Amino acid sequence: MKFGKELRSQMVPEWEGAYVNYEYLKTLLKDIQHYRQLHVPPPPNPPGLTRRLSLYRNFSGLTGLKVPNSPTTSTDRTDQDIERQPILVNAVKRPNGEDGFETTFLADREDGGEYELVFFRRLDDEFNKVVKFYKGKVEEVLKEADELNRQMDALIAFRIKVDDPEHSWFETSAAVDMNQLASAAATSAAVLSTSLSSGKKSESKRSGDHMEIIDEDRSNGRSNNRPAPLEILDRVKINSSVDTPLSTIKVVLQVPSQNELKFSNDNLQKVEGQLRTVFIEFYYKLKLLRSYSFLNTLAISKIMKKYDKITSRSASRSYMRMVDNSYLGSSDEVRRIMDRVEISFIKHFANSNRKKGLKALKPKTKKQKHGVSASLGFFVGFTAALILALILIIRSRQIIEKEGSKKYMETMFPLYSLFAFIVLHMLMYAANIYFWRRYRINYSFIFGFKVGTALGYREVLLLSFGLAVLALGSVLANLDMEMDPKTGDYKALTELLPAGLVVLVIAIMICPFNIIYRSSRYFLLTCIFHCVCAPLYKVLLADFFLADQFTSQVQAFRSIEFYICYYTSGNYRVRENNCKSNDVYNTFNFIVAGIPYWWRLLQCLRRLFEEKDAMQGWNGMKYFATIVAVTTRTAYTRNNSTEWKVIAWISSGVAAAFSTYWDLVHDWGLLNRKSKNRWLRDKLIIPHHSVYFGVMGFNVLLRLAWLQTLLDLNFSFLHKESLVTIMASLEIIRRGVWNFFRLENEHLNNVGKFRAFKSVPLPFNYDEAEEEDEN
Repeated sequence: MKFGKELRSQMVPEWEGAYVNYEYLKTLLKDIQHYRQLHVPPPPNPPGLTRRLSLYRNFSGLTGLKVPNSPTTSTDRTDQDIERQPILVNAVKRPNGEDGFETTFLADREDGGEYELVFFRRLDDEFNKVVKFYKGKVEEVLKEADELNRQMDALIAFRIKVDDPEHSWFETSAAVDMNQLASAAATSAAVLSTSLSSGKKSESKRSGDHMEIIDEDRSNGRSNNRPAPLEILDRVKINSSVDTPLSTIKVVLQVPSQNELKFSNDNLQKVEGQLRTVFIEFYYKLKLLRSYSFLNTLAISKIMKKYDKITSRSASRSYMRMVDNSYLGSSDEVRRIMDRVEISFIKHFANSNRKKGLKALKPKTKKQKHGVSASLGFFVGFTAALILALILIIRSRQIIEKEGSKKYMETMFPLYSLFAFIVLHMLMYAANIYFWRRYRINYSFIFGFKVGTALGYREVLLLSFGLAVLALGSVLANLDMEMDPKTGDYKALTELLPAGLVVLVIAIMICPFNIIYRSSRYFLLTCIFHCVCAPLYKVLLADFFLADQFTSQVQAFRSIEFYICYYTSGNYRVRENNCKSNDVYNTFNFIVAGIPYWWRLLQCLRRLFEEKDAMQGWNGMKYFATIVAVTTRTAYTRNNSTEWKVIAWISSGVAAAFSTYWDLVHDWGLLNRKSKNRWLRDKLIIPHHSVYFGVMGFNVLLRLAWLQTLLDLNFSFLHKESLVTIMASLEIIRRGVWNFFRLENEHLNNVGKFRAFKSVPLPFNYDEAEEEDEN
């Protein structure tokens, strides 16, 4: 793999703009190479040789041997090397007032030197950009490490109070086993300011020695600013987080929160669990930051070697010496903090078990298993075979022309169409995952999946085709169109197959055993529960994203309602039901159609009051308009009067226009006429602009699929239930396309703000006012 592709594959997607633009620098080198090929002839012989070497002398090892009696000393050779250097790199004050480096190209008067001068100016800009970003991120982790120190002090004191509440003794060494993660924070300002100006490793070493002295002073208890161990608890409170229905209700009712410390084992386990998660996320951030430093240093080294090769100069040594002495190459704060995090995590959260601690801190990336691909191929083939068998049986038996086909379409077809909706949605999600990965959209971070547990598109395809095999098998087993002449009804066992399949799917979803991707199943169940309980839970992206998926599964909700009615009030043995004439069923048919939109409306209201964002209010109005449109369309299907038709047309038109505008402008970030990509965004992931315009037209077209309800379209070759299923499937396909561009826009927003890590709440909250008074 070429380095450019390797660099792109290993970089943090949200930090892509902060890396060295390796490909752009390569294009500048190609310009230099092209000019030199046209205007600068290559030297006839290698430098320093006056005649062509024989083949024997090249392989004899005699070339380049030192001459014992050579009059040139090592000092003379060093001076000559310095004189031959084509560049000088100096630390300067940049026009924006920041420290940086600037390369002076000494051969700019040579033929083609202007191309090389441009190359070094762009290289300096890229390097200074990297150093500035890295320096800012290191400052952030030093502050976070300092906060983790205080959290660990409070945790250790909390443990002592829980284990032995009657004594106030404290083992000093236990409190300082953290080794003070951010002990470097006290001297970080000096290190950051001197590393750019001096560029000496010795100063970094001295700062490291100073950090060790601070550690020793604090471990011996001689720090004046360090509070007495158990006195920490006097200024600490438990952070109250509104993440449960009860806590939300208390906030609405303005019930004062009880955030005082309660020294119990349950609270201790909660605090330890929170801090454990914080440590893992912090360590992951440090790993990515160290990788960032290494990859950019390697990229600069690679590009300078290419420059030397093209120009036959020796500039890489001087430039890389500057890189090594810069803050990017000489700073070791990240490595020091990583070591201390490992030591502290292993002792306090892994019971001093190093293997267990490192396994938790360094989760292994999920590897593709050959068994998944093999099983996927088996189920795909099985599905194709079942579909072919189903077609052949229908044609050979002429089932469509039989008398019982109408009853089948009105009873059994709506039952099995539920699985068609689910499988189609899973197939679209698998396609989304494939294209998200292809275009490096960090969907696992955006959704908040735990590292190493996010399903790939192969796993989702395996689940979808597995469900398709079960559903098609049930259809083939239950394809009878005529009653048994002896019993006068259909086979009870086969008639119960759809309900049994639903029960099986629910049982798999809630199965507590670690099979069939338990972590993903539980994540989905948690999001579903949050949607159902809206607005009692804080709205996360995964929650409202899933609720949006439900808005495209209205017909699936109606199928579930039909399941309940058919198997409880109807006589399924003879495929008869009185659901459509049942007033309760018809009433709930109105309610069920609006449930997904109601969930989204409540989520928008929660975000409106919590985030004070007016756009959430307008978004809620969109879903309210959709609820009105769905309700009026349902009423029109029940009562084909002119009044209901006019009301349905008006409400549906308003909802469709509102929703289409919101999809394109807010969810996708498109239709920006002032953008450099007219009517699109400034930043696009897909290189072909025609894709965006085509998708916008496709979205508008499928948004108008509801027209078939109001136009009373009837096709002689399609049953009414088949037409409803096709229209519902088109909406699922539209939602699948929407998913990709919605997450693309979210990813670009994260990239613009360099957000690559999820925010984990800390368990303890220090009273800053008391600390300032004491200091």
